[in-house]
Amino acid sequence: MTDIVISGTGLYTPTESISNEELVESFNAYADAFNLENAEGIASGDIKARAPSSVEFIEKASGIKSRYVMNKSGILDPQRMAPSLAERSNEEPSIQCEMAVAASGEAMAAAGKTADDIDMVIVACSNLQRAYPAMAVEIQDALGITGFGFDMNVACSSATFGIQQARDAIASGSAKCVLLLSPEICSGHLNFRDRDAHFIFGDVCTAVILESAQTATSADQYVVVDTKLQTIFSNNIRNNFGFLNRGDESGVGKADKLFVQEGRKVFKEVCPAVATQITTQIESLGIESSELKRMWLHQANLSMNQLIAKRVLGRAPTEDDAPTILDEYANTSSAGSVIAFHKHRDDFVSGDLGLLCSFGAGYSIGSVVLRKV
Repeated sequence: MTDIVISGTGLYTPTESISNEELVESFNAYADAFNLENAEGIASGDIKARAPSSVEFIEKASGIKSRYVMNKSGILDPQRMAPSLAERSNEEPSIQCEMAVAASGEAMAAAGKTADDIDMVIVACSNLQRAYPAMAVEIQDALGITGFGFDMNVACSSATFGIQQARDAIASGSAKCVLLLSPEICSGHLNFRDRDAHFIFGDVCTAVILESAQTATSADQYVVVDTKLQTIFSNNIRNNFGFLNRGDESGVGKADKLFVQEGRKVFKEVCPAVATQITTQIESLGIESSELKRMWLHQANLSMNQLIAKRVLGRAPTEDDAPTILDEYANTSSAGSVIAFHKHRDDFVSGDLGLLCSFGAGYSIGSVVLRKV
């Protein structure tokens, strides 16, 4: 079978960024106001006081120092604490479409492709701003691509799962060149009033182009050697927002309609599962862990990545082994590992091996072995 390669990647980064210091100031202003307003109930024990956040707590818990967002002012307003993003008419490009078009331009230029070369568009991300039409179809139209497109959601693993879908489509002949997009507006589903989570997410969009090696012309190509996907049902990361919410008005606006997680359980259960999947996968390919020049891991939590890399490599990882971008970008869901790949591969030479891996709600785990052409 002809090799299928990643021939280009792109990244759209929002222009606005929020530091930990800014986020903490906003959260603590909210917490102080809440405690003052509910002083009587707190004193009687009927209401739990809001504890303050801190920069030290955030960095120790996650390794995150800042995050890019589509709107900063709404998030930092203690009276609002949510992005302020105006609805657009049906005749205007949607916000996720705009993000995707920007990321696509960089990926297409890197791959040396035009809209005429692409015949399949996949939008793979955690949250879509509408049920239909599919975001992929709108983006396809905005770029002038003929063929077909569809949306898919496997939460934080959406991009790696999308890579396998693209690879399979090209291998089967149903597509020749695939544009895979992950427009993540994670600030839209983050509860900024939750001390344990208010710092986790940021916004971004990544783009990946996959095609047959026979048609690839870019100077920077990576063969998709192997993909491995796994899902295990868990309620430990969940978001219950959906179109059926209107069927029971009592749930509207409740905390479970935003991102919620049992962080300690996730850490304990996901880390060994991811390390086992990677180790099993590379062993089946006859690859020693020492042959992996780099692991581009899902950027959710620094401690998780360090533990996973240590279990795979059998030693403490260096920054070169498993580079970090979450300090600047925070957790960008499905886009995180692709950002790491996009930014940390310039030193690869022909034959070098790397592994792209994402993991998250589901639970879901996707790992992709790549070889530099």
